[in-house]
Amino acid sequence: MTRTAIEIGRHSSLNIAGVQLIADLSGALFWQEQSLLVVSDLHLEKGSSFATRGVLLPPYDTVATLGRLAAVIARHDPRMVIALGDSFHDRDAHGRLSAPDRDTIAALQARRDWIWISGNHDPALPSDLGGVVAHEVAIGPIAFRHEPTGAIGEIAGHLHPKARVTRRGRSMERRCFACDGERAVMPAFGAYTGGLSIRDAAFSKIFQTLGFMAHVLGDTRLHSIAASRCY
Repeated sequence: MTRTAIEIGRHSSLNIAGVQLIADLSGALFWQEQSLLVVSDLHLEKGSSFATRGVLLPPYDTVATLGRLAAVIARHDPRMVIALGDSFHDRDAHGRLSAPDRDTIAALQARRDWIWISGNHDPALPSDLGGVVAHEVAIGPIAFRHEPTGAIGEIAGHLHPKARVTRRGRSMERRCFACDGERAVMPAFGAYTGGLSIRDAAFSKIFQTLGFMAHVLGDTRLHSIAASRCY
């Protein structure tokens, strides 16, 4: 990273509408006071979705994504998990889950509350996956939804934010949290998910100006960089 980056370790503390949350290197958010873990855009079974259209990808994305999810759940041991929309890549993806992957999801849900937020890829989630389904959830001053509106206190996903930064003369793109202290857009958690540059016009509709931060997921730590210094 350039000298404009602030290296802040495996976790970064984010303040959103007066609430302190921990941004995890995995791309999850943890609200310690509520014992709540939030992930966004898992896009489970994206590989098999592409295969149905004749585009062959290695069929390991669901296993990889659930493995990463299991690791962050083990790290924080939350009382509640919110999956912030597009947990499945298409309307039929849940039906393509293997028996072992279903067992993994059930094990992750054991002894904790689990909320599936509906997304644009999975607007009609089934009731046999465990947990409950909601369009959005409000806890205190924070509203959890899939598509960002720019409202104060909002934590959303959908846009898959990424930042292009320079390190030692080389540029690279990495997933990131986009946050201005009033609202945040989370990175996509799924193994096969792409990203949208935080300099895209879609982000200007949410944050209005470039006065927000990109909390970039590095190899071993998060880096906070002003959006205006990314490109």
